[in-house]
Amino acid sequence: DATGNSGSQIGVFGRVYSAGAKAIYGQSDDPSGYAGYFSGNVHITGNLSKGSGSFLIDHPLDPANKFLSHSFVESPDMMNIYNGNATLNKDGEAWIELPEWFGVLNKDFRYQLTAIGTAAPGLYIAREVKQNKFLIAGGSPGQKVSWQVTGVRNDPYAQAHRIVVEEEKPAAERGKYLFPEGYGQSRNQAIGFEKNPNNHQVIGNH
Repeated sequence: DATGNSGSQIGVFGRVYSAGAKAIYGQSDDPSGYAGYFSGNVHITGNLSKGSGSFLIDHPLDPANKFLSHSFVESPDMMNIYNGNATLNKDGEAWIELPEWFGVLNKDFRYQLTAIGTAAPGLYIAREVKQNKFLIAGGSPGQKVSWQVTGVRNDPYAQAHRIVVEEEKPAAERGKYLFPEGYGQSRNQAIGFEKNPNNHQVIGNH
């Protein structure tokens, strides 16, 4: 229990010095349980690696009795997504202004355009992102267009910590699984299973 007004107060602290070690480890043997539970904000300075991800909120149409879940949008790239709606001017064009930090944070831009209300087969990106803006053209005056542009993160942290999309499992974890049941294997084939003393105790009681 950490008390006081200082932002340096710490309730639980763990540290490791060897590769692959875990400073704090928790396991739930029931899928409905939690290996860790946080009530409040969570800040991570490094990479968050997970098997899946979602948000869970009170259902907006029945908040007292239901939950609503959505899965995260995921990509092999460190991708940022920006979107909006624009109305084309008398020349069938619209400049899209992006935040002033957009060009510093992102690279490798990709675009999508969707005409709303009527077809616009001539719709296109007339000028790609430069000085944090791009130009839509080829539509009709007053036409509404939904746009989306994505960029791959290019800040110093992202440059130094690119996600490794495919990698070999370490020798000690080969033949083991993050989710063995999904591949028809028994639970004792899970990575880290043999390191948990409770698992060995359960095995010994049978």
